[in-house]
Formats: sequence, C-alpha cells, structure tokens
Amino acid sequence: MDSTLFTQYLIAGIVIGIIYALMAIGITFIYSIMKMINWSMGEYYMMGSYLQYFLVVYVLGARLWFLGIPLSMAVVFFIGMIVQRYLLRPMYVGEMERKDEYATVITIACMVFFRNLAIFLVGPNQFAPPDYAAPTYIGPLPVSGNRFVALIGTIVILALFYLIVKKTWVGRALRGSSQNRVGIQTAGINILRVDQIAFGVGVSLAAAAGALLAPIFLVWPENGAVATMKGFEIIVIGGLGSIPGSLVAGLLLGIVESLGSVFISPSFKDVYGFILVLVILVIRPTGLFGERQRVA
Repeated sequence: MDSTLFTQYLIAGIVIGIIYALMAIGITFIYSIMKMINWSMGEYYMMGSYLQYFLVVYVLGARLWFLGIPLSMAVVFFIGMIVQRYLLRPMYVGEMERKDEYATVITIACMVFFRNLAIFLVGPNQFAPPDYAAPTYIGPLPVSGNRFVALIGTIVILALFYLIVKKTWVGRALRGSSQNRVGIQTAGINILRVDQIAFGVGVSLAAAAGALLAPIFLVWPENGAVATMKGFEIIVIGGLGSIPGSLVAGLLLGIVESLGSVFISPSFKDVYGFILVLVILVIRPTGLFGERQRVA
C-alpha cells in the first residue's frame, strides 16, 4: 500500500470517527448530568435519520438538505423532553431506592417501543435520501461528498454545543449539575428542569448523527442498533462521563476500523472496535480519560 492510499483510508477513518463521537457525546452528556445510561439512544438516532429522509424527500428537497438537520434535532429534542418528563423524572421525585435499575428498564422499554413503532408506521424497508453533495477532495485525495458534508456538519454542531455549554447561563447550570446536583439547588436552580434539558440535548445530538449519516448508512427501523454499539464502545474507550474522551475515542475507533478493514479484512470491521475496547480495558480499566474512584 502506498502512502496516498494509506492517507486516504486514514482520512476516511477520521471522518467517520468524528461522527461516531457525536453519538457518544450525547450518551456521555446525559450520564454526566443525570447519572444514568440511556439504552434507547440508538432509537433517537433512528428518529433523526427518518425525519431527515422525510424532510428532504417530501418537504425541503435535496438542495435544502442542511435545513433538515436542525429541524430533526428540534423535533427529537422535544420528544426527549417529553420522555424525560413523564418516564424518567419519577427517578428523582420521591424516594426510589434502585434508580439505575429503573432507568435501565425504562430506556430499554423505550428502545423496543420506538423501534416497533417505526416498523408499524413505515415498515421494515430501507430508504435512501438523495446524496447531499458530489464527491470532493481533501488536498489531492478524493472523499465521499456525503461523508465530507457530514464531517463539516458534525464540526459545526460540536462547536455550537461547546459554546452553549461554556458560554451561556444554561450551560453553566448544566456544568454545575454535573459537578454537584445537591449544591446547585442551593443556588436556586431547578434541577428537574436541568435534567429535562440535558436529556433533550443529549438525544438531539444522536438525532443529528442519524440525520448526517442517513445517506451513508441508509434509513430503517433498526439502524440505531449499530450506532448504539459504537457509542458505548467509544465511552468505554474514552472513559464514562468524559466528553473530551468521547471525542478522542471516536477518532481512535474510526481510524482502527478503517485501517483494519484495509490491512486485515472488511468483513470483521465491527470486531476491531471490540478488540480495541478489550485492549484499553486491560491497560486502563477506567478508559483513557476516566477518573479512578477514590477509596477511603
């Protein structure tokens, strides 16, 4: 393999890795605020891909595909807020001993419900929205137009996410909640409303990933299963609760999968991620950026 072809596959891995990271950041963000794992994250990815497909094909047209992404995120954001308000808020109201078990049961139930609802409404068939862009070049190297615009879209979304979290009052409330849920309430912050916003933001990031990847991985009721698997691989590699870790781990996973498909076999593409997870767990059980628990 010459250096040009190696660089091309390396760039392809970086592109898909950044988009993988968008899904993982949503999972990590919800966990850092609410201290729960959302096992139904893939179904919000699926919703985003379906919304993008229907908006592009029936409402906006292929030339205005980029408008479908914020619209899809907005719809899924409100769906997430409704789910959090009526299904997950009971975890934090009253006295419930096994909150983590409750969250697991509810989110898995949502996963089954949303997946079967999609099959009931649109059937098990696969759909493909029109291509977002023609093939382009990064320097002298050709890159899929769909992957390139997905990369640019992901970078823009992550930049906006960073600005909101770091520069706004809502962002300060979210960061305060992730550090001390009890202490932030003494400052007059409604922690239940913060949880609702955090869950909506997290699932909207998953919807954005689904919308951006719709023409690449197609649209069908179970397309979120693989995305969920990749997301959890990334948070294990990067460290649960670490947003920078999710970004770095996403890049690492994308590169490993891309280069493994070239040097070994594309048939085992999904296996390379699990091997990477096992290697990281042996070397650093808490993940690359995970914090070790202090024991008195």
